[in-house]
Amino acid sequence: MNLSSVIFFLAVIIGTLAITYSAAKRTGNTREFYAAGNRLTGLQNGIAIAGDYMSAASFLGIAGTIAIYGFDGFIYAIGFLVSYLIMLLLIAEPLHNLGRYTLADAIAVRFESRLLRGMIACSTLMICIMYMLAQLVGAGALIHHLLHIEYEWAVMVVGVLMTIYVGFGGMVATSWVQIIKAIMLLTGTFLLSLIVLSRFDWNLVTMFDYVKTATPLQEKFLQPGNQMNDPKEVISLHLALIMGTSCLPHIVSRLFTVKDAISTRHSIYTATWIIGAFYLMTIFLGFGASAFVGYVVLRDVGFGGNLTVTLLADVLGGEFLTAYISAVAFATILAVVTGLVLSASSAFAHDVYSHLIRKGMASEREQVLVAKCSSVVVGLVSTTLAIGAEKMNVAILVGLTFAVAASANLPMILSTLYWRRFTVQGAIVGMASGLFASILLVGLGPMVMNTEHGLILREPFFLLTNPGLISIPLGFLGAIVGTYCSRPEPGADARYDQVLFQAHTGIRMTKAREQRKKGA
Repeated sequence: MNLSSVIFFLAVIIGTLAITYSAAKRTGNTREFYAAGNRLTGLQNGIAIAGDYMSAASFLGIAGTIAIYGFDGFIYAIGFLVSYLIMLLLIAEPLHNLGRYTLADAIAVRFESRLLRGMIACSTLMICIMYMLAQLVGAGALIHHLLHIEYEWAVMVVGVLMTIYVGFGGMVATSWVQIIKAIMLLTGTFLLSLIVLSRFDWNLVTMFDYVKTATPLQEKFLQPGNQMNDPKEVISLHLALIMGTSCLPHIVSRLFTVKDAISTRHSIYTATWIIGAFYLMTIFLGFGASAFVGYVVLRDVGFGGNLTVTLLADVLGGEFLTAYISAVAFATILAVVTGLVLSASSAFAHDVYSHLIRKGMASEREQVLVAKCSSVVVGLVSTTLAIGAEKMNVAILVGLTFAVAASANLPMILSTLYWRRFTVQGAIVGMASGLFASILLVGLGPMVMNTEHGLILREPFFLLTNPGLISIPLGFLGAIVGTYCSRPEPGADARYDQVLFQAHTGIRMTKAREQRKKGA
């Protein structure tokens, strides 16, 4: 057992628990629990968004995929980064101005449908649990490799910790854990990148020339087609990654932690620059692992390539550097799963319990209590599922999650914001068709049906690993068909005018009328 790793891991746990203890004193109402009291600045929230987004799939999964497959691994990083342009230009500020705590709050400004709110909550829970699987699988592999704790017990440790953070600290604790994690991740990745580049005499051309001979792929290592030789597979993955980010519940919920739209815009600017810098550095991590760890070792160690970064740190810096990088990866996983648990528990407590079950009559104390209890349930479900997904690469798992998010949520969000004719029936049908199609195609695809290591040992019915190419258009098609097969409700135009006004100004229409009367 690596003693340095134990010390670093304990330091991360103790530090994050101290943050949670401090935050618990300020988390007594729903505004603090769900949105950190809207007190975060644009810079703080931007760093927190980056910390929330740069997950185990980024640090562990993408580096491993680049190391084994070369160019194809970097496709994930490109899709993750470009997705923030869509969020910045089309979604971030309008959702902040419309919403309060959850995505369902923003949609409810236009459609006050209990069925639609319930569907959004169910979609949120499903997406969060799928995304948590990727993080917990990475955590289990990491802790098992370094501390020689059984994979199942390692996953349980992370599950318990993430539940404690959410249950006691809410969004305040979650935000500061993510901020600290983002800083640790950037410094650790930058340090490793410098060490790798120094081994090639600070010459990028030398590094690229060397990796062309370091793996069995030879010159093909720097060419596309090593992992995904089907153009439809590449397009499907890109669609899911680019369109899925703005629909992820734990990213959307961060838009409500700042006070105004300007701060929201600054948050996305900050997050984009940080994430862009990080993904550029994953090239050094992947190439360094190919050059200094070796293709055979990466392939034979198991865990779907998720241990690539720690193996690289061990080769380049020995026990101490391995311990530090492993602690960074552990903090990365803790921060992301905490945000996911918070989003899932908020969806249940605020949308399902408060609005659907209690019909808006639940007290703040009651909502917070239900949110804490639901975080325990979400943690148990995610932990149980992650134990059975030990061998799956976390980057692939995240790609599937993005496809579900883009298929179910994106058609509804864009149509609500920008389509006057859109109806509540269109929102329901679009969401249902996208969600059902994405989940069905994943179930019928090679991730589940596989003759070698699938959950169902047989040939897949659907050949694409990522269903985005089919499921995302089906989500939009469902929204269009549902809209044109129904009639707009009375006052629909006035309601849409209210949405437009509030989305662009942040002022509710009723408040604007009152201000005009006072001015007159």
